[in-house]
Parts: sequence; C-alpha cells; structure tokens
Amino acid sequence: MFDWEFRDPWFFLLLLLVPLVWGLANRSAQHLIYSSLQLTMGIPRGLRARLAWLPALLISLAIGLLVIALAGPRTPDSETKFNREGIAIAMVVDRSGSMHARDLIPEDTSIDRLTVVKRVFSDFVLGAGSAGRGREDDLVGLITFARFADSLCPLTTDHGNLVSMTEDLEIVADQSEDGTAIGEGLALAIERLRRNTAKSKIAILLTDGVNNAGDIEPKQAAKLAADHQVKVYCIGAGSDGIAPIPQIDPRTYQPARSRDGRVYLHQSHVEIDEELLRDIAHHTGGRYYRVTNAEGLSEVYREIDRLERTKVNEIRYLQYTEHYGSFVLTALSLIATATVLSGTFLRRLP
Repeated sequence: MFDWEFRDPWFFLLLLLVPLVWGLANRSAQHLIYSSLQLTMGIPRGLRARLAWLPALLISLAIGLLVIALAGPRTPDSETKFNREGIAIAMVVDRSGSMHARDLIPEDTSIDRLTVVKRVFSDFVLGAGSAGRGREDDLVGLITFARFADSLCPLTTDHGNLVSMTEDLEIVADQSEDGTAIGEGLALAIERLRRNTAKSKIAILLTDGVNNAGDIEPKQAAKLAADHQVKVYCIGAGSDGIAPIPQIDPRTYQPARSRDGRVYLHQSHVEIDEELLRDIAHHTGGRYYRVTNAEGLSEVYREIDRLERTKVNEIRYLQYTEHYGSFVLTALSLIATATVLSGTFLRRLP
C-alpha cells in the first residue's frame, strides 16, 4: 500500500468549487415553452433523457481530479540515500601472560583481565552495555600484541563479526610468544589507520605491563602516530604493585588447576610503565587513564565515547514518485468524453 502524501495540500480548498461546476454544467442552456405537455404524459423516458446529467458529472469529476493533481500527490521512495562520516578507531589490546591476573573484578577471582577487557570492548562497539552508546557509523579494527603484534580484524563497520573475533581472543599459550611489545602493537595500528581516508583517526592502547619486546620503540610509534594525525588514548589496566595471578603450568603455559578444577593463585608483583603511556598520549593529543577495576574501565570507554563523537552533517536525498500526471490524464479524458457526449448522443436541443 502506497504511503501517499501531497506537496501542496492547500489546493484541496478548490474542491469547494466542484458543486458549483456541477450546478452550472447540469443547467439547461435554454428553455422551450409549450402550451401543453398533456400529449407527452405517460410516455416513458428514453435513454438519452435518463443520461442527460452524465456530461455534467464527468466535468465535475474532472475538475476534482485536476484539483488533486494541483495538490501534488506523491509517494516517497522506500530507501533514503544519506552521507555520514564516522571515525576510524584501532583498538590495540595487550594479550601477554600478565593478562591472566584476576584483579579487575576483586569479588570474582575466576575472571582474568582479558575477559573483562573483551566484555567492555564489545559494549563500547555495540553500545549494548555501560561502556558507551555504540559506534554504528565508525570503522573499528582490532590489533593485539604480546611479543609480536597481530592485526586480528581490519577496520570495518561489520561490528558483529568484529565482536565475534574479539570473543575468540586468548592470552598467549606459548612462552616463546610471551612479552609486551607496546611499540610494535601501536605501530601496526598506525599503519592500518594511515591508509584509511577518514578525517578523524584514533587508537586506544590498553596494556597492563612494561614494554620489553619488539623492534620498534613505543616513542617511535608515538612519533609515527603524531606524524599521521592519529590521536592515541592509553589505558593502564591492573592493580598497583600486587595482583593475584594464577600459577602457570610449564607444559601448557596456561593456569595450573587442581584435581577439582581450581586455579592456584599467588600474589605477584605487577608493574605498568605509566610514564611511557602518559608520554605517548601527550605527544599524540590523547589522554592517559589508569584503571584498577572493571567499572573504572567502562567509565574510561564511556569518556572516550563522549570525546570522540564527530558532528555529522547528514544530507538526505529523498526521492519521490510523482502521481499528478495520471490524475491530469484521467481528467482530460473525462472532459473529452463529456464534450463528445454533449455534442452527439446526449446533445441538447435547441
């Protein structure tokens, strides 16, 4: 069913003229005076007499259709074209062995740091939780790092698949791959961002340690970010000084478990290079945040969500299908029919 609308509905006021047109068209032009109609009494009316009003009706309907045509009947197209420009965001996440620590949810030591980070990240992208309103119009990609950096997902607006890939992210399972290559992770993110044509580009770097691996120094990566106008928000995640960390099984490089499935935890010294993260954020125009629990992490993402919102000047091109032509053609057909009938079969004499 069409979603009709009218461009100039005030033309419908002219419909008040239709009864006047009917009256004028239906009035006999002349009258003949007879001394008596007695001889015609009882004679049935012929077809022409019974249809004498038809031309007037056709003219009146034609005027009504022309008024509707003037009002501009139309239906909007089912699709609207629009241009929006979002932000390109590279999420840079540490997945080194220290992410096994169980301190971001103190009341539940069964949840490690990476699990919390993945949950908050998903909320930030989709807007399903407390970390933001979602990044529907933004290109978002995911870079991970330990001893080496990996591009887990390129910049994309397919956020459903991005979140699915994030859920499959795991802490390194091989000691030879463990480490914290902050510079490598950030540099790879900048490489992905610099190729994109978005006017606004940011990287959100999350780590819980100190740079101790990789061939690229973090400050070199920060300079690269500044050169390509990429703003870097740095997040240091984890407790100060001491954190409960599972004992690692040397055979699997995963948390060791007792026979009943419990994970052995021990208090270990942890360290975050806050000075380095502050320096990176400062030189790229971003900010540094320190979080020690899940709620704090969500609040950081909420703040970044508020800060990095482009003012979108949205231009909508709404196309219409105009229907006035069919009304005009129908009206002209009715007028032509009325004219022909009035001059032939329904002609009035004299």
